[in-house]
Amino acid sequence: MKQAFLSKFYQKSIKERFEALVAAEVISEDDTVNFNDKFQLPNEIANHMIENQIAIYGVPLGLGLNFLINDNDYVIPMATEEPSVIAAASYAAKTIRQASGFSTTVHNRSMIGQIPLKNVPDMVYAERVLSEKANHIIEKANAAHPSIVKRGGGAKSIKTRIIEANDMYDSPAFLVVHIHVDTLEAMGANIINTMVEAIKPYIENVTGGSAIMGILSNYATECLVTSTCRIPVHLLKRTGYTGEEVRDSIIEACQFALVDPYRAVTHNKGIMNGINAVVLASGNDTRAIEAGVHAYAAKSGQYRSLTNWTKAENGDLLGEITVPLPIGTVGGSISIHPAAKFTSQVLGSPSAKELESIIASVGLAQNFSAIRALVTEGIQKGHMGLQAKSLAISAGAKGDQIEKVTEQLKQAKNMNLATAKSLLRKLTN
Repeated sequence: MKQAFLSKFYQKSIKERFEALVAAEVISEDDTVNFNDKFQLPNEIANHMIENQIAIYGVPLGLGLNFLINDNDYVIPMATEEPSVIAAASYAAKTIRQASGFSTTVHNRSMIGQIPLKNVPDMVYAERVLSEKANHIIEKANAAHPSIVKRGGGAKSIKTRIIEANDMYDSPAFLVVHIHVDTLEAMGANIINTMVEAIKPYIENVTGGSAIMGILSNYATECLVTSTCRIPVHLLKRTGYTGEEVRDSIIEACQFALVDPYRAVTHNKGIMNGINAVVLASGNDTRAIEAGVHAYAAKSGQYRSLTNWTKAENGDLLGEITVPLPIGTVGGSISIHPAAKFTSQVLGSPSAKELESIIASVGLAQNFSAIRALVTEGIQKGHMGLQAKSLAISAGAKGDQIEKVTEQLKQAKNMNLATAKSLLRKLTN
């Protein structure tokens, strides 16, 4: 990839952006022909994706730039309606790129299926029997979905958990059986659901309990990825702030998000701005990822920051994020949505593990950019600068009027819709 052609990408017209992407070898000349038409989800496909379909709801698709992840260059498609998300991620990635980029580790990639049992006569005995018959249970699960086994995946292990009765919720005791499944390149919901439904009667029989359900869990604690970065202080300097001051303020802001859930929720929402944008662009399930990530943020018993920023021995700023990302590169809308196919193409047809690394790194970049803005000039300066364009459009500006009203709004005392409408009236008169 020839990154130089992507310089000042945001200043280019859409036509010039396509030319730059071709020059940078991100896409080919053929890809630019009738480009928007290629992204239109046909009604005949959309009608089979959901119930009662009546139209297609569009979301802007942009590109996160400057990402260097595990020594590989990436241009990252991001689908989002919120101003400043892509700009913030790209700006952070540019800084981190100068400091050797992001490094990632995919710790494991197993999805979890659950079978909760009630009325188990003897919990200890049931756990022992399940342990003794684990291999047989795994064989039964794999027999229910042999195609994934042929490709090298499938059920690998089982675990059990005892949840005591809870008087507060009038809840009985549960024996929960977890089956861990390697779903390879798929997110694997259908694979797992098929497997747990198949083994549920057998587990009921050997334990004497009654199964409430058999279903995957979106709390993917066995599908974790970590992304890290290391930033020298000279890259942190801002007008009016030394690099050391910015570093220490970023660390303090993160410490606050680690101990205060009110701050942690907003802190992590910013991270999810980036993560969700890539998850959506890649055709994956944003709701499943969001639910699992926020549950992981509360794994200690209190909701906390997903990131940790600390100081290295030599004074560098160290950033780290670990999140569960049970995403896929095949199946569902991934294989049929034109935009998801394009995302995969632009990313170089990544494996599921590689896509996990990309998504986690975008989340870390988003967090760095947000915190740095908060502890220096404040979040509003950059965010509202981009918000000005949305206000101009909402006021009715079109064509060249949009940029003119946007620039005047940035200089206005009050940046709001009323001001935008007033500026547009003066411009048109």
